[in-house]
Amino acid sequence: MNPARVTVLGSLLLLVGLGGLLLWNSASRRGPVRTAEPLLVYCAAGLKSAVEPAVREFEAATGARVQLQYGGSGTLLSNLKIAALGDLFIAADHLILDQARAADLVAEMIPLARMTPVIAVARGNPKAVLTFDDLLRADVRLVLPNPGAAAVGQVARRALVADGRWDALAAHARAFKPTVNDLANDVKLGSADAVIVWDVTVRQYAELEAVASGVLGSVGSEVGVGVLRSCRQPAAALRLARFLGAPERGLRHFEQEGFIPMPGDRWSETPELVLFSGGVNRVAIEETLREFEQREGVRINRIYNGCGILTAQIRAGQKPDGYFACDVSFMRTVGDEFTPALALAETSMVIATPPGNPRGLRDLQSLTQPGLKLGVANEQQSALGALTARLLRQHGLYEGLMANVVVQTPTADLLVNQLRAGGLDAVIVYEANTVAAGDHLAVQPIELPGATAIQPVAIHQQTVYPRLMQRLIAALSSAQSQSRFTATGFRWRKEAAP
Repeated sequence: MNPARVTVLGSLLLLVGLGGLLLWNSASRRGPVRTAEPLLVYCAAGLKSAVEPAVREFEAATGARVQLQYGGSGTLLSNLKIAALGDLFIAADHLILDQARAADLVAEMIPLARMTPVIAVARGNPKAVLTFDDLLRADVRLVLPNPGAAAVGQVARRALVADGRWDALAAHARAFKPTVNDLANDVKLGSADAVIVWDVTVRQYAELEAVASGVLGSVGSEVGVGVLRSCRQPAAALRLARFLGAPERGLRHFEQEGFIPMPGDRWSETPELVLFSGGVNRVAIEETLREFEQREGVRINRIYNGCGILTAQIRAGQKPDGYFACDVSFMRTVGDEFTPALALAETSMVIATPPGNPRGLRDLQSLTQPGLKLGVANEQQSALGALTARLLRQHGLYEGLMANVVVQTPTADLLVNQLRAGGLDAVIVYEANTVAAGDHLAVQPIELPGATAIQPVAIHQQTVYPRLMQRLIAALSSAQSQSRFTATGFRWRKEAAP
């Protein structure tokens, strides 16, 4: 190439690079350039007074953008079934969120607050409405919430149908309105004498007062937020949902508006969870944990070790957010610190040998022959070690077999590694520890009662992220997680831990 042309091209490239650097430097001084789309949130109209300020606070704190769309919970649900668009759905009744989940419109759900339907009249109760019978008087203009559009309509209808009053009230009603705000405004403006709305709605209108009702007072509604399946920014959507459900953030606004807030997680933009787990579970749960971190926008600090070591740390005062044990026997030793455990899987104990099983080792009895070099898990440090020792003692093999043991480790994966490295004739491990090794090991089943370990998981009672941990347990117990467990040598259980 011509030297002059090379010089010209080099100069042009240098100018382009300098120009890009100047543009980057200018942009960096202006602050981050936002490229993410605003979060689209569908919200029940009756929740606006609490949700609106909470969302604006979230935007100020995180720099995110949120677009709110209000309507009756039922109307919004109907629209979602058609549009399949948006990120979050904040409904005034958990049963509507349940309907959304049943229609596969919602994934995760976070409860926010409680409220109760009431009869509302103008302040001073000029028509002296005291009972449901008064609502049927000719001089009382009754307007009801539309059960197909407003959550309060669904809740009230369920209660009043059970009480035998709904049909008469519906026949007497002059109109059915889609939102509690429409109903409250009818009383405020004098176009209705009595309506059924939320107790929270009455607190928000100085012109209204509530009439006590035993029937409606016995039912309630749980306000919740659901992440939509159509959400294209799950981490951002879940961050907003967590903000709304945090006592010191979003729930503070609900409480100020007269709602009864539900218990929630402490707010953190990027929560960090600590999960203690027996080493055998690692191959089955790692992919699920990574996916959960990405979707939720959180970090999970995994501590894999022998369960004897982990439970000793717990008894010494460490408080992981969750504990996934190798066996229920070790969960029981710290069970008073955790919520009831869920047993997700089980795996059998096996004898692993070099390929071809050159010493012809078929059962535990064969491991007692003199001259063998064996590896077992440490009884004090490991659930596998404790189960091995218990099994050997139960069948009178402990002394003879332990005489051949030259290696004791806190986890089974260390035994497998040492066997593959040479120098050992056999090790006693879990079937789940051998799957990844494939043809590099020979595996002999231990066909004796008690040669099975059950893996339970539980949430620490003092975690500041109970809702987040519940969602993690849900991910670990999902159908996708099940396939990962079974692919790595476990059998699926998913039942209350024995």
